[in-house]
Amino acid sequence: MSLEITFRDATLEDLPTIVAIYNTTIASRMVTADTEPVTVEDRLKWFHEHSPAKRPLWVVETDGKICGWVSLQSFYGRPAYNATVEISIYLDEKYRGHGLGKTVLAKVIKEAPKCEVDTLLGFIFAHNEPSIRLFNSFGFEKWAHLPEVATLDGVKRDLVILGKKLR
Repeated sequence: MSLEITFRDATLEDLPTIVAIYNTTIASRMVTADTEPVTVEDRLKWFHEHSPAKRPLWVVETDGKICGWVSLQSFYGRPAYNATVEISIYLDEKYRGHGLGKTVLAKVIKEAPKCEVDTLLGFIFAHNEPSIRLFNSFGFEKWAHLPEVATLDGVKRDLVILGKKLR
């Protein structure tokens, strides 16, 4: 799949699409610790915690249609951690497995220093091998392993934290 990809700051009007894409990942039990769909109202506070200059929320588009989104969120919420962010990438089902995640992650690595970010973190379930491979292919390393910290449908799941220093 060869696509012309663009990125832009998300607007409040994009939030229903962002939520819809997010909700498609819940059933797989691979990507998020949410176990039930979220609503636009549920995500309003999260949306407003983003800012284009420091904590962007970008929508990923092709042919004028949103095919995914990526966010940088503050890590741990204290000033000493301002240069560290958690990255979240979510893609529409039709666009998964075609290399779009690589395009998105490359964009984040390039743009993050402009947001005064020097450390990227990915919080990924240990059984989510495709995401771990993606992040590893960009030089992320395992910085933490949290055994059995989540329970999904009665199954205990590990969480790994992958990190990358940008400067």
